[in-house]
Amino acid sequence: MKPEDANVQIGARLREAREQANLSQVQLAKELGYESATAVSLIEAGERKLKVEDLQKVAKILHREVAYFLGEENRPADVRVALRADKDLSDKDKDTILHFIDLAKQRRGKR
Repeated sequence: MKPEDANVQIGARLREAREQANLSQVQLAKELGYESATAVSLIEAGERKLKVEDLQKVAKILHREVAYFLGEENRPADVRVALRADKDLSDKDKDTILHFIDLAKQRRGKR
């Protein structure tokens, strides 16, 4: 995705979240410490970039995850990734956990 496309996507999601929160551009601008609503308007139009710090503030103000504005859907965590990151488990323990998960999935599918 081109940076320009990302700005448009972030802006559209910002507008959607702001409207769902029943905030005006003026109110959001004030919360972010902007001098006017023009900055919010330009961001929503994809014509101005949103700084990372401001994106974090927006996410907090609008009760959304930063990933929402970036267009990332909530994906279920892959347990294999978590197991690789856990240095306290042996390879045998990790294999046992994965086997158990596979059994649970099979059992669920047979119901």
